[in-house]
Amino acid sequence: MISLLACSDSIETRKQRFLLKGNELLMKQNFPLAVKNYNEALKLDSCYADAHNNLGTAYFRQKQFAEALQHYQTAIGCKPGFLNAIFNRANAYYELEKLDEALTDIKTIRASKPDTLPVHFLEGLVYTKQRDYPAALEAFNRGLKLDSTNAELWVNIGTVHYYAHAYADAKHALERAVALNDKEANAWNTLAMVLAAEGNLPEAHAQLKKALNLKPRDAYYLNNRGYLFLLAGDLEKALEDINQSIALDPYNGWAYRNKGIYYIKTNDYPSAIRLLTQAVSLDPFIEEVYYYLAQAYISSGDAVKGCEAWAESVKRKERTDASFPMCK
Repeated sequence: MISLLACSDSIETRKQRFLLKGNELLMKQNFPLAVKNYNEALKLDSCYADAHNNLGTAYFRQKQFAEALQHYQTAIGCKPGFLNAIFNRANAYYELEKLDEALTDIKTIRASKPDTLPVHFLEGLVYTKQRDYPAALEAFNRGLKLDSTNAELWVNIGTVHYYAHAYADAKHALERAVALNDKEANAWNTLAMVLAAEGNLPEAHAQLKKALNLKPRDAYYLNNRGYLFLLAGDLEKALEDINQSIALDPYNGWAYRNKGIYYIKTNDYPSAIRLLTQAVSLDPFIEEVYYYLAQAYISSGDAVKGCEAWAESVKRKERTDASFPMCK
């Protein structure tokens, strides 16, 4: 007896075809059609872990982190121990400020694959957001043991030292980064911020120019140039750069902080408070935001809220060289 072949493809073949098409569209950043294809695969198999994982990535790349997390969770539920989805979930947790949950996932992956560089990289980022700078440096240094020529790791080490106010160590790490890759714009950008913290504004502008030459429309670099103009008292140039940064990236909390500083310098304290509060809501990590918020509240006559903000600033060790006498 001879069996006839079925005319139609099997469900397995069809769902894989939708998955592969979705992956192709995802690479082209055609997110709507990628999502459509992943959903078609899920119509055939609602617990298709790969489709849920990749659908999560499609949402993640559109900054829809809550939706991404939901699909990563489902992928892991359908396929326990799915390390790619666990790592992706850790990234989503990081973006959603669920830092303890991110660390739990990272430790799971490290236990299975300790030689995976992106895991150490992400762990360092999580600890940096938690302001646990020694732990962040340990994580990034574990990454260096796997790849000592990774310029991005050196940039992150330099950034951690900058946040910890260890400027000499920061410059050493950032100089290592540019020696490895002088096209690493983040290295020039961070080096500019270190030099600004040391009060060397001309050299800070010179280094930031190198970053902007590489990425002329980068919202963060434009915002940092605006910050340098603020420090120099060139307020109109500062506002122009900061506004352009916000137009390019409306979710850049650092730009709202800097616009708040602009309003402090122009004595518009209600606007400063509004912008600085918005910066906190967008990114609670932002450096010195509570120092400036304290300054804005106190200058507006609200010493109670000002001293509350100052207490948070002291807790974060934002400004060791400043004080508000009315705040005990």
